[in-house]
Formats: sequence, C-alpha cells, structure tokens
Amino acid sequence: MTSLIFMGTPDFSVPILSMLKEEGYHIAAVVTQPDRPVGRKRVLTPTPVKVEAERLGIPVIQPEKLTGSKELEEIIALKADLIVTAAFGQILPKALLDAPQLGCINVHASLLPKYRGGAPIHKAIMDGETETGVTIMYMVEKLDAGDMISQVTVPIKDTDDTGTMFTSLSEAGVKLLKNTLPSILEGTNNRTVQDESRVTFARNISREEEKIDWSLPGKRIYDQVRGLHPWPVAYTVFKEEIIKIWWTEKVETTSDAASGTIIDITADQIIVKAGDSTAIAIKALQPAGKKRMAADVFIRGIGTSWNKGDKFE
Repeated sequence: MTSLIFMGTPDFSVPILSMLKEEGYHIAAVVTQPDRPVGRKRVLTPTPVKVEAERLGIPVIQPEKLTGSKELEEIIALKADLIVTAAFGQILPKALLDAPQLGCINVHASLLPKYRGGAPIHKAIMDGETETGVTIMYMVEKLDAGDMISQVTVPIKDTDDTGTMFTSLSEAGVKLLKNTLPSILEGTNNRTVQDESRVTFARNISREEEKIDWSLPGKRIYDQVRGLHPWPVAYTVFKEEIIKIWWTEKVETTSDAASGTIIDITADQIIVKAGDSTAIAIKALQPAGKKRMAADVFIRGIGTSWNKGDKFE
C-alpha cells in the first residue's frame, strides 16, 4: 500500500488531512508545528492539524525546525512514498524533498505563479483580486517554484474576507487533491513548468502592512481591512492609541476634508475620509485594551471623546 506523510498546521489543512484518511490512504505520520502559547493567558495550544491527527489516531511529529533535527531523521526513516503538504509553515530541506519515491507535493492557495509565499490569501484580497485558486505542485528548494500538477480557480466576492476564503480554498483544495492524487500515484499526472515572468510574491504580513494609510483610495483601504480579517486585523492610530479596525463598508462622499478625517458619526458607523471619493464607514472596531465591538455599541459609549473633524494618524 502507498504510504503518505501529511504536513500541515492551520485550520486550512484539516479538511485535506481528513479527506486523505476518509479515502483510505495510509498516512504513516502527520507533521505539524509545535504547540504554542495562545491568548492573554498564554495557554499552550496544539495546532488544528495535531488535534485532527490525534482524533484520527495518526502519529504526530512536531519539529521546532526541520533542518538538522532528530525529527527530520525520524520522518525520513518512515520511507513514505509521497509527502503531501498544505500550509505547513516551514521550508522543507533538500534531504526531505529527495526522500520520497514519488516526491513532495504542496496544496498552495493561489493560482501559481502568482502569490508565492506564506500569505497568498491575505495578499490576493488586499490587492483587490476578483479570483484566486488552488494549485497542486511539486516542491523544490526554491519557494513555491516547482512544476504545477493541477489548478482550480475560485472567485473572490467583494464581501469575502480572509476567513471566508480560507474555507472556500480549503474546500477547493480537498476536491482538487482528491481528483489529482490517483494520477500522481500512477505516474500519469500533468507537469507544467511555472512561467517565471508572471511570478509575484505573498510574503508573511508585516506590522507595517497592517496599518491603514488613509491617503489611499477607499477601495484599497476596504480591501486591506477585509484582507486582514479575522487575523491579524488592520489598525489605525487615534490620539496616540492603537485602534483595531475589524470591519468596514464603502460609502461615497463629496467631502473635501483631509484624508483620515472623521466626516460623520451616525448611530451605527464612523465615516472616515479616504484619499478619493470613496469614504470608509467603520462598522466594527476594538479600542486599545478592550474587546471587539460593533460601531453602534462603541458610539453609544464614547460621549464627546470622538467628534467630526477629528483625524486618524
């Protein structure tokens, strides 16, 4: 029987692992990131993939870093025929890439060669793309540069955010891998070299990319907020305090106020001037030291501390 190793970490990867088990593939081990402290109380928490692997009764390996580790030797010693990865979160060393007879494949959440890297879903939404997709590819030492095996396109609606697209793309990845794996195991699969002239990158989100630049067009800001929702969340600065902006809507305005200026406060939204005629209506936010709240709840509690004409930094 063909032996697989699955490598993944977040919720995106869980349905893919579940499908492999349901389809009857022999999974020799699951490799995922180590347990990490989560929340204000820093509770040590297993990854979603580890939770699912333990539920399925599959052995779990959790290397802090693969290269040069005893865990790497343990994985290679399993002599799996194929390694399947999906949002694992570490670069695979050459020794591991070369180990399986059928190679290592990755379920990547973009239409390669666009958006190579660790944040393809975030960046596609932040860039205002109307479609993205999933690519199954062979893994090589260069980041997401291996030959493509199969690909499927998934639309991005104007109301989608990173959370909804994680779900949509995970579901698409499950179906694509399910349909593609038999040909890989039989050696009859397609293999398409990526066009290097079309390559773009989606590096992990930096703190600078989370900060709203109110001089940008309103549509760009709207896409930034939904691209960073529900994590890591966009933010702005008001009176030297960081305010997380969880959700917004676009509204047209004829105001000639400077960008970043509060041009209206209604019962349920705070409207901020952007860099063009599309203003941003803040619908959910989180002041420093407080929980996320709907704008109407926040507005009822701010009294006169926020006013029309005030400006975000």
